[in-house]
Amino acid sequence: MIPLPDPVRLRATDLAIAGLAGMRGRPLRAVLSALGVSIGIAAMVAVMGISTVSAAGLMAQIERLGTNLLTVTPGRSLEGGDSRLPTTAVGMVGRIPGVLAVSAVGRLPGASVRRTDKVSLTDTNGIAVAAARTDLLETLGATVRSGTFLNHATGRYPAVVLGSVAADRLGVARAGHDEQVYVAGRWLTVIGILDSTGLAPEIDRSALIGWTYAARLGFDGHPTTIYERSTDQSVKSVADVLAATAHPEHPIEAEVSRPSDALTVQLTAASAFDSLLLGLGAVALLVGAVGIANIMIISVLERRQEIGLRRSLGATRGQIRLQFLTESVAVSMLGGAAGVAIGLAVTLGYAAYRGWPLVLPGAAIAGGVLLSVLIGALAGLYPARRAARLAPTEALATI
Repeated sequence: MIPLPDPVRLRATDLAIAGLAGMRGRPLRAVLSALGVSIGIAAMVAVMGISTVSAAGLMAQIERLGTNLLTVTPGRSLEGGDSRLPTTAVGMVGRIPGVLAVSAVGRLPGASVRRTDKVSLTDTNGIAVAAARTDLLETLGATVRSGTFLNHATGRYPAVVLGSVAADRLGVARAGHDEQVYVAGRWLTVIGILDSTGLAPEIDRSALIGWTYAARLGFDGHPTTIYERSTDQSVKSVADVLAATAHPEHPIEAEVSRPSDALTVQLTAASAFDSLLLGLGAVALLVGAVGIANIMIISVLERRQEIGLRRSLGATRGQIRLQFLTESVAVSMLGGAAGVAIGLAVTLGYAAYRGWPLVLPGAAIAGGVLLSVLIGALAGLYPARRAARLAPTEALATI
C-alpha cells in the first residue's frame, strides 16, 4: 500500500489569502459584521479618552486655580437660627500666620437684580446680590471679561459688577455707562463683567456692589463668605484654626471648606459615570461578537463545497480551522480599527471643544485592538471547528 504524502504546511501568506477570501467575496457582509464590534470599541475608546482628557483638564484647572484657597461660611447657631460671622472676621483671619490674602462678600437678603424695573420681583433668575470687598479678585485669582472691578472709588457709588452667569442671564454682553440693571429698587451702572471664577461658582451667579455702598441698601457689614489664600505648606495649619479665628465666640458655628475638593469630587463622580458607559460599550461588543459568530456559521454552510474540495486536495482539519479563524479575526479587527479611529476622533473633538490638553488613552487604544482580536477568535471558534469537522465526502455530496 502506497503511503499518503505528508500534508503541506500552510504558510502564513497562504493562510492570510485563504482566510481573507471570504471577506473579499462578500465585502458588504464583512462590513456589516464588523459594525457591531466597531460601535463597541468606539464607545469604549471614546469614553476612556474623554475620561482621560477630562481628568487632565480638571487637574490642570486645579493646578492653575490652586488648592490653597479656603472658605469660611456661617452655619446654624446653637439656638437653631442662622449664625453670623463677626464684622471683624476678615481682619482677624488676615493675621493668621501663613495667610497670603483674604477677602469676603456679604449677601443682601431680600435684594434682587433685574434687567428693568418692569420685571416681577419674583423673577430673580437665581442671581444673588452681595457686597464685595475690593481685594476679592486678587484673592480668588479671578479675571475681568469686560470693564473693571470695584475699587475704593466706585465701591462708594451705584456701580455693580456681574458674575459670568449673572451677566448671561440678564442679557448684559459688555460693561459700560449705558448698561444698567435694577438692583434693590435702584438703577446701578454695570462697570464690569467677570470671567468664570472656577473655585467660587457662587460669585458667577452674583451681582457684586461696593462694601461701602451696600450699607445704603441695608447691608449690616457681616460677611457671609470669607475667602482666604495661604501658602501651600500652611493650608492644613490655617484650616485647623480658621473657624476659631473667624468666629471666636462660637467656632462650631463656622464652616470651613476647600473649594478645590469639589473639583476632585467631580472627577470621582465622572469616573463612576464612565463605568456605566463602559458597560454599555461592552454590551455592544457582545452583540457584535454574536453577529460575527452568526455570519461565520452561515459562511461555513455556504462554503461546504469549498471546504470539501480543499479537504480532498489535502488540507488538514487544522488548516480549515485556521482559515475560518483568520477570517473571523480579520472581520473583528476591521471593526476594531474603525472603532479606535472613531473613538480617537471623538476624543480629539471633545478636547478641542473644551480647550483641554489632548491626552491620548494609550491603554484604551491597545486594549481596543487586543479586544477586537480576542472577540474575533472567540466568535469564530465554533464556526471554525464546525467547518473542520466536515468530511470531504459529506461536503462534496452537496454539490
